[in-house]
Amino acid sequence: MKENELIVALGTALGEAAISILRLSGEGAVELAASIFKPRNKNLDLLKVNSHTVNLGYICDESGDIIDEVLICVMRAPRTYTREDIVEIYCHGGVLPVRRVMDLVLEKGARIAEPGEFTKRAFLNGRIDLTQAEAVLDLIRARSSKGADLACKQLTGKIATGISKLRDDIKRILAQIEAEIDFPEDVDPLPKEVKLEKINVLWEKVDQLLKGATLGRIYREGLQTVLVGKPNVGKSTLLNMLLGEERALVTEIPGTTRDLIEEMLVLEGIPLRIVDTAGIRESVGLVESLGVERAKEALEQADLVLAIFDAGTGINEDDFAVIDLLQDKKGVVILNKVDIRQKQVNLQKMKKHTGDQFPIIEMSAKLGWGRKELADAILNVVGVGHITGETMLINRKRHQVALEKVKDRLDAAQVAVSGDLPLELIAVDVWDAWTALGEITGETVPEEIISSIFSEFCVGK
Repeated sequence: MKENELIVALGTALGEAAISILRLSGEGAVELAASIFKPRNKNLDLLKVNSHTVNLGYICDESGDIIDEVLICVMRAPRTYTREDIVEIYCHGGVLPVRRVMDLVLEKGARIAEPGEFTKRAFLNGRIDLTQAEAVLDLIRARSSKGADLACKQLTGKIATGISKLRDDIKRILAQIEAEIDFPEDVDPLPKEVKLEKINVLWEKVDQLLKGATLGRIYREGLQTVLVGKPNVGKSTLLNMLLGEERALVTEIPGTTRDLIEEMLVLEGIPLRIVDTAGIRESVGLVESLGVERAKEALEQADLVLAIFDAGTGINEDDFAVIDLLQDKKGVVILNKVDIRQKQVNLQKMKKHTGDQFPIIEMSAKLGWGRKELADAILNVVGVGHITGETMLINRKRHQVALEKVKDRLDAAQVAVSGDLPLELIAVDVWDAWTALGEITGETVPEEIISSIFSEFCVGK
């Protein structure tokens, strides 16, 4: 790939619309645009217009025939998204006009941009760091307003600033240790207790970041949430109540749901990929049996389980079969149909069966009772209540893995200091921690990781 090579991509969805936007970036962008543009104002020269101005005219082919009436915006480096010259061509919306303009631009020497190449160039040219580049994609794909808010904060550099400060703190300790190694006669060594205290402060900062990692990823990706219970306890009714529409078929006949029904909803800011499953019981037919197997498979993949029981009928063998499936899971136990129950379920006994990791709430999905209590219980289970307002929420697995490596290396450095191991070994551990932090912002990340990140983007972004 040639540096500053001229690229082009469609910046809007292909189809009928008010406008379609073609974006060019790289060396010769303005010159190419000028060669195919006939301004409405005959005195206008596109090569000489001020940066960030919009100009009306026509795109013409080699014969001088008009292809489309357009607006062209010229943006000159370095005050652009990529820090290269950028030209945006605003065509009439529609497949044919934009395709004809695109073909002409390609004939003039531009090439189609790779997925995410505009944002990749912004990163490589130093306008944004890797966390900000990822935030662009997160903002586009946000599934809740909270997820969008986190992406916006990351886009403004909040994570990068926090990581850079932490990295500077580690670098200062590393510089002290290296000075003690290189100039033992000229540098007063830090006492062991001081070294341990400084490293421990850093360890605690990293640990605090990791506490927010799970929640950050939940806001970004959503929770795979599975409704599970025996037939006719109200799973489908609960799904319909949460969605606010009749999505799942509800009847008095047990076993109505035979296959998985999956929907996306946002509950108190938490995106839930919620799956309604077939009732768990000793099935009476082949189709229902297959549905039960699929329910069990979905349960294995669940981040959160909503286990539903009938508050009026008491606990029977089918309920215990459901309880057995909750081992090593986290979620909420729902005692449904409290509007018609006869106090058949004892809450304390139920808690002994399901364990402390499952808070118990009472609901009537049919009447809409308990929605707020369910939301609060879910927020508590996923740990929202344990996150302070000052916690920086890490929202990508890549960031989490890097922070876990930093924490591990700081652990090793503490062990080395406590054991009076050579300073060179301590320096290696601290250096590894510093390098791992650089992977988050892109300062020390391998090229293949960078390519993998930008491959997730659409063409034109």
